[in-house]
Amino acid sequence: MTALNPAADLVDLTRALVDTPSESGDEADLADAVESALRACPHLRVQRIGSSVVARTDSGRAERVIIGGHLDTVPTAGNLPSRLDGELLYGLGACDMKGGLAVALRLAATLTAPVRDVTYVFYECEEVSGDRNGLNRIAAECPDLLKADLAILMEPSGASVEAGCQGVLNADITVRGERAHTARSWMGVNAAHRAAAVLQRLDDHTAERILIDGLEYREGLNAVAVRAGIADNVVPDTCVITVNLRFAPSRSAEQAETYLRGLFREYEIEVTEVVPGALPGLGQGPVASLVEALGATPRPKLGWTDVARFAALGTPALNYGPGDPALAHTAGEYVSIGQLRECEARLQAWLSG
Repeated sequence: MTALNPAADLVDLTRALVDTPSESGDEADLADAVESALRACPHLRVQRIGSSVVARTDSGRAERVIIGGHLDTVPTAGNLPSRLDGELLYGLGACDMKGGLAVALRLAATLTAPVRDVTYVFYECEEVSGDRNGLNRIAAECPDLLKADLAILMEPSGASVEAGCQGVLNADITVRGERAHTARSWMGVNAAHRAAAVLQRLDDHTAERILIDGLEYREGLNAVAVRAGIADNVVPDTCVITVNLRFAPSRSAEQAETYLRGLFREYEIEVTEVVPGALPGLGQGPVASLVEALGATPRPKLGWTDVARFAALGTPALNYGPGDPALAHTAGEYVSIGQLRECEARLQAWLSG
């Protein structure tokens, strides 16, 4: 098992985390290391749930804050082990999100008497289908562990606050035709050709820009897959276009579905997944207090993160962590040493009062 020293230098700790493989579904070794390191801290109560680890202070403070991050990464892309190049630390998950994990681990180990009680959540399977997400299991088995006044997800946000998040809807649009032999194609109707009208409508579509709490959430509607045909001598009678809608958090899941169906009324639509987003909540007390303390100008989160899960539990949440979110999942991902230290210093100051 990897030995982690959460009181070590932040860069060394980040490298140790990066160099411990933890692809989704294979986080057990890293979870073991995190659990072992945190159980050595007498001020924390530690609980293991699957391959997720939860550690809590319990000092009876007036507020409780969750600091969370996922242990898993996407599959390797030839980017292990880690390497340090000046002020940049490269490696699988360095940006998404082992840099954020390192900051959280350091805070958990070194802040023995924070002015706010803190629950540190290190969870499994964020990078795969939502039904495997470790937060779901924690919420189902130990819901009290996720109760707090505020949740901070250490997702990469460039050491700035990214508030709220977009919702996600995936759907299949089916275009019908009539099958025929390609030697007598005039006897059929080519569904793939008919699908051009759907693709053109998507290309012509202007995504909406919606202002919430002074933040502009840009929506997006795109075809992400087109499937037709069963053989190279058969006119296809069915063409399925999979679309992905990223919608502003002011829309509910039902409103997002109604919106999509309204754009393609004459077609068959099967919604395969819809997950609501989270409102930024910048006017809420705990969120406003943290944003002010961090001295950051909030930006909208253009993407979906687990802040939405916390919002569904009634806990205001935001994204704040080191790393450029545009680098997430790329082969060349890295995290800035400066952002690592900045996030640790600012959170430590806020939690220390």
